[in-house]
Amino acid sequence: MSSTSTPAARTAVEATGARTDEAASLIGDARTRIDTLDDRIIGLVQERMAVSAVIQEARMTSGGRRVNLSREMEILGHYRDALGKPGTSLAMTLLELCRGRV
Repeated sequence: MSSTSTPAARTAVEATGARTDEAASLIGDARTRIDTLDDRIIGLVQERMAVSAVIQEARMTSGGRRVNLSREMEILGHYRDALGKPGTSLAMTLLELCRGRV
């Protein structure tokens, strides 16, 4: 039984696209968890960018190139193997974020 007649319930249902209060509550809780996961992912990406900058600086200081293409291919393959074809796009985005931060 849904109590979507109350303004608060109507708002929750409208915000989630759910048809019942139970579903709206479940969706709201899951979205909160996703927001927390997204914050953790962003933090990890920022940490990866910092570590990549250290590697690039060391490589360039020693006379090497900023980017190691064979290593990038390994990373692309790793993400593709773990996540399928969309993993390649995700890896490309990460690599792009991590280049040139020296």
